[in-house]
Amino acid sequence: MKQLISEIFQIFIGIILASIGLKMFLLPNGFLDGGVTGIAILLSEIYDFNISIVLLIVSIPFLILAWFSLSKRIFIKSILSIIGLAVFIQFENFSSVTDDKLLIAIFGGLFLGAGIGLTIKNGAVLDGSEILGIFINDRLGISIGKVILGFNAILFAITAKVLSVEIAMYSILTFLVTAKIIDLMIEGFEDFVGLMIVSEHSTEIEEELIKVIGAGTTLYKGSRGYGKRGAQTEKNIIHTVINRIDIRRTYNLIEKIDENAFIIEFDVNNIKGGILTKYLTKEGLKKLTPALYSQNGENVEKAIEDTEKTKQK
Repeated sequence: MKQLISEIFQIFIGIILASIGLKMFLLPNGFLDGGVTGIAILLSEIYDFNISIVLLIVSIPFLILAWFSLSKRIFIKSILSIIGLAVFIQFENFSSVTDDKLLIAIFGGLFLGAGIGLTIKNGAVLDGSEILGIFINDRLGISIGKVILGFNAILFAITAKVLSVEIAMYSILTFLVTAKIIDLMIEGFEDFVGLMIVSEHSTEIEEELIKVIGAGTTLYKGSRGYGKRGAQTEKNIIHTVINRIDIRRTYNLIEKIDENAFIIEFDVNNIKGGILTKYLTKEGLKKLTPALYSQNGENVEKAIEDTEKTKQK
């Protein structure tokens, strides 16, 4: 129950942020975003319809797809979210804060992206283009990103033809900002990367990763293989995940031990548990800049160890 209340509250905040982006920046200046919101804005600009009503009507086909593509819990929250957005747009009286087109595109996309991202993170959808992407991906196997990209390419082409090329270009900028902010809201502001390291000196590398980088590691047994040095015998393969801030330091560490180490780097979308340094926490900052958190010339780690020993006594 507590989790549901938290989700509803965050979705509410997301709706407010999205409506601010629309009412304070995009709508007063005729700029579009991508997706269903963009279709609603375009139709309201061409035919002078009420944007709130158009948004609800245009969302209906996508909500029908949601009934077949998403869970009933997400479907219900999405309906309520879209209705909430339409109501806020209708009754909010925010006035435009700037006439600068570049600022309008950037900050309109920022607020709209923050609202949509926060809503998606809590299990609801404010824009139906994501639903279309999920539906087509399930049926045809086309990636969600490609579906949304194609959808918006058509929308912005129509905008350039019906309104103007300039508005279409600024709308594309708004869409790009919105998409990036959505990613940040969902995935967080810190990036993590995975590394697979194959080396004759895996033991030394693992020890340094733990001691210097503070990373957790998992070892796999490589039974055999073939590389530039010919047939490879059995060896340990290191698998680890690190904060992207540490990536250069990690590569330097590995190269000092084994400059011929084979390394595969890959993006990590989500992590739970394990040993992971997050630098946007106090503990992470202590590790990143220990000199700033020293006490009487002693290293923080030593201070922490002394504290733990005192507790045990």
